[in-house]
Amino acid sequence: MKYSVYYLLTIILLPFTLMLSQTGNTYVGVESCGMCHKTEKQGSQLSIWEKSAHAKAFETLKTDKANQIAKEKGFLKPASETWECLKCHVTGYNLDATMLGKKFKVEDGVQCETCHGAGSAYKDMKVMKDKKLAIEKGLIVNDKLEEFCVSCHNNESPTFVKMDFSEAWNKIKHDVPKE
Repeated sequence: MKYSVYYLLTIILLPFTLMLSQTGNTYVGVESCGMCHKTEKQGSQLSIWEKSAHAKAFETLKTDKANQIAKEKGFLKPASETWECLKCHVTGYNLDATMLGKKFKVEDGVQCETCHGAGSAYKDMKVMKDKKLAIEKGLIVNDKLEEFCVSCHNNESPTFVKMDFSEAWNKIKHDVPKE
């Protein structure tokens, strides 16, 4: 009887346990995304990102000014180690190391996967050519851009400057050109 209960529980719980053991999508990093998203045909997304403040967001946390702001806010650590700063200045600040791929670097700042989701399952070209499939595999195509962006670009930031969203978006938009 004791063994049959154990056996029954194992059969019932095994699929659930296996499901939990799967790590899901991992973050591959801008270097991986940029391998395909650097050409003009694709829309030169890598170049657009490299020229943006998002690419330099982590670096700004290493400045004397950032550390002074962190100190004034009462934080005990430098800005580059403070959760309240990192949450908007980097991708992957709070993720377990198992969620980060080999090429992923937190130091790359606000990366592709901040907005588009962890890319390991949708990064392959054959998947990306089928937008519906890419979305099924985890690609996020945000249809509420301004709402998403203001989760960081808001007056809770000590360096917040009110911006015209349309103007700001036009500087960083990076659609794949229509063929």
